[in-house]
Amino acid sequence: MYPVAFNLFGKDIHFYGVCIALGFICATSTMLYKRNRAGMTKDQIFDLAMLALFTGIIGARLLHVIQNWDSNSGLLWIIRIDQGGLVFYGGFILAITCVCIYARRKKISMPALLDVTSPAIAIGHAFGRLGCFLQGCCFGKVAPEGTWGAVRFPYHPASSIEHKMYLSDGMTRALYPTQLWESIANLILCAVLLILCKKFRRPGQIAGIYLITYAVIRFTLEFFRGDNPELMLGLTTSQNIALFLMIPIGSILLVMAKEKKELELKDA
Repeated sequence: MYPVAFNLFGKDIHFYGVCIALGFICATSTMLYKRNRAGMTKDQIFDLAMLALFTGIIGARLLHVIQNWDSNSGLLWIIRIDQGGLVFYGGFILAITCVCIYARRKKISMPALLDVTSPAIAIGHAFGRLGCFLQGCCFGKVAPEGTWGAVRFPYHPASSIEHKMYLSDGMTRALYPTQLWESIANLILCAVLLILCKKFRRPGQIAGIYLITYAVIRFTLEFFRGDNPELMLGLTTSQNIALFLMIPIGSILLVMAKEKKELELKDA
């Protein structure tokens, strides 16, 4: 765990923020690469990227605050996103809602636009989870003794790891590296989606595949997470969102895509 990347004018710059910035750059580049699928201009992509960035951060922080309201220590705690504390689904829901409104106003095909953003979200999320690992948030449960790949984190006041997980040597017990698992899964998912863009040319297909695949990935990984309390049906907030929102919407997009014409583009 290395929360602080460097010091700039007496201010600590956290790796979490650095990773978010790198993820934003890669996500924007990915949307530029696939923008023809939705017939979008470069200016529209940049507008969309900035819209998604700000609304995504607001939504992600809002859901984190709601989930951890018992830890509320004042206004400063609510806005300190530089120290971690962003819930992906909160950012995803608010950002996608605003993106859809943008698409409607600009008369851009919403399913095609979601196809363009899906691999971009995946690669941006991969960098975000790497930031989580360096920050010490979104940590895994205590792993059985001798588990291959388990990690131990040193104590740091900026980390959200619970004190009961630390041993007398100042290190945590061996934990599942859930942040790295999800980062790798998102990188693979991004690569697969980019490849499938050439095969699946009906608007909405790529978005549907992304929503269902990521929902399954997140639903599974939540069983190994050590920081999310159960919400309903013995499942966490993220598992309920994956099961009752992401998978149904993804399925609807795939069904609707069957009735749409294939995109006639050299690079879809």
